[in-house]
Amino acid sequence: MTSTENQSKTFVLDDRTVKRLGYGAMQLAGPGVFGPPKDRDAALAVLREAVERGVNHIDTSDFYGPHVTNQLIRDALAPYGEDLVIVTKIGARRGENGSWLSALSPGELTQAVHDNLRNLGLDVLDVVNLRIMFDAHGPAEGSIEAPLTALAELQRLGLVRQIGLSNVTPTQVAEGRRIAKIVCVQNQYNLAHRGDDALIDDLARDGIAYVPFFPLGGFNPLQSSILSDAAQRLGATPLQVALAWLLRRAPNILLIPGTSSVAHLRENLATAELDLPNDTLDALDGIAANVSSAGRADD
Repeated sequence: MTSTENQSKTFVLDDRTVKRLGYGAMQLAGPGVFGPPKDRDAALAVLREAVERGVNHIDTSDFYGPHVTNQLIRDALAPYGEDLVIVTKIGARRGENGSWLSALSPGELTQAVHDNLRNLGLDVLDVVNLRIMFDAHGPAEGSIEAPLTALAELQRLGLVRQIGLSNVTPTQVAEGRRIAKIVCVQNQYNLAHRGDDALIDDLARDGIAYVPFFPLGGFNPLQSSILSDAAQRLGATPLQVALAWLLRRAPNILLIPGTSSVAHLRENLATAELDLPNDTLDALDGIAANVSSAGRADD
């Protein structure tokens, strides 16, 4: 991978062209993605700023809050522009204590679709990712036929345009593609967590988007002197460098960095213009091989 590869700034998500650098709304909810935001006006401002700066791919879910981020999106952006693609996800629900629980029965999935429609103020959802919750901590093997068949029925009824998968294994992606047309896969992937390398390349060949979350490791942030040194040399932040690397990793990667700050949003969007020299790319590519069992990336 060189600094001139994978530079297209857009991707055709089935029949919709989206900017590869989008926005994830998860952080607009309260602490632990639970409850309302600390500053509602600031949350609305972030959403409006994102769209004003050309973002046309927003990732959300009605179990963020729950209901909070979708209601914020509706209040900030409706009526929506024709080019805006809102991608949501179903398959989980929140416990009263904020816990993350599986919600994959046909009834739960149907309710989730209707909740998303109501809170976003839509008649049909652009893309719905089915989040598989066999293990809340990461992908776990098991057939996804039953929940995906239920979601495909909701698509047949006209409530969902396109279907994606989240928190899935390559085996489950293959199974899912035999059941329904899959337009995107959303999994954890970053400089240090590269288990989906082969899957990304397979999906790229078939024109299917891959949407990585936790570009810096999420709740256990990646610590790497290689990344920090690269950021310092380039006059950028470590997150900007990590996002720029993802944009160059494969042409089908779509990014959804989240923030509740307008200033941070602007930093994230500036990543699209950040050039990574070949020697920097080579150094960053080596981070995964040096990650210790403690989750720290060493030199």
